[in-house]
Amino acid sequence: MIALVAAEIRRLQSTRLWLWALVAALACGGGLVGLIVLIGPHNAQPPMPGLETPDGVRSVLGIVTVTVLVPAVLGTIAMTSEYRHRTISTTFLFAPRRWRILTAKLIAFALGGTGYGLTVAISAGLALYGIAALQGIPIGLGTATVVELLLRLVVTMAIYTVLGVGIGALLRNQVAALAVVVGYLYFIELAILAIPGVSTVYPILPGGATASLTNFGYLTDAMAQQTGQPSGQLLSTPVGALVLAGYALLAATLAVAFPLRRDIT
Repeated sequence: MIALVAAEIRRLQSTRLWLWALVAALACGGGLVGLIVLIGPHNAQPPMPGLETPDGVRSVLGIVTVTVLVPAVLGTIAMTSEYRHRTISTTFLFAPRRWRILTAKLIAFALGGTGYGLTVAISAGLALYGIAALQGIPIGLGTATVVELLLRLVVTMAIYTVLGVGIGALLRNQVAALAVVVGYLYFIELAILAIPGVSTVYPILPGGATASLTNFGYLTDAMAQQTGQPSGQLLSTPVGALVLAGYALLAATLAVAFPLRRDIT
């Protein structure tokens, strides 16, 4: 299994996807956080607390979670490209036990998602402290707590990479899979937040569980303020983490189970 995982990692490194992932991670981490710190959280709409307060720091770091679409898309592209370019056929001929190949892919993608998350977290932390120091703004949260929040971002990004892989393995068609990922994360969940009554299920959806894990309820608060409709109360951090991990486990199960018997031509 170790050899298969190493082979999948080499396969990922042989494409330009890792380079685009690196650029995206730096933009979504350091670029986004740096921009918000530079212009001032109070200038956001709706305004966020200042960096000298704990809530302000949590909000600035939490805003990075709106970019979870990126690792999900990267995972989807990586998986569906195997079917689009027919390389999956050669892979299965090399190792006929499909479950071993698919499990190795999941491990490799999870490691890649973790690397993506680490890049996001490190660049975000450097941007936060660096630009705040240049502007003479004190950080209103202890370093240990900031590190904890950044590590939660790492876990979140890794999970969304696996979610993207699961959707890609299930649908296989790259355009359809990307439409589902983008449509759900950027449209359907936001629409659910705006529907009276239905919005109460948001806390148990991936977006709600992400907000619980990262301790970031900016989107739910903003939508409630715009619509006047209260959304369901977010889960506690441990429960939110378990729910999001459950979605990742479901995605991983689908990624292994569905291709086992299906024709790949």
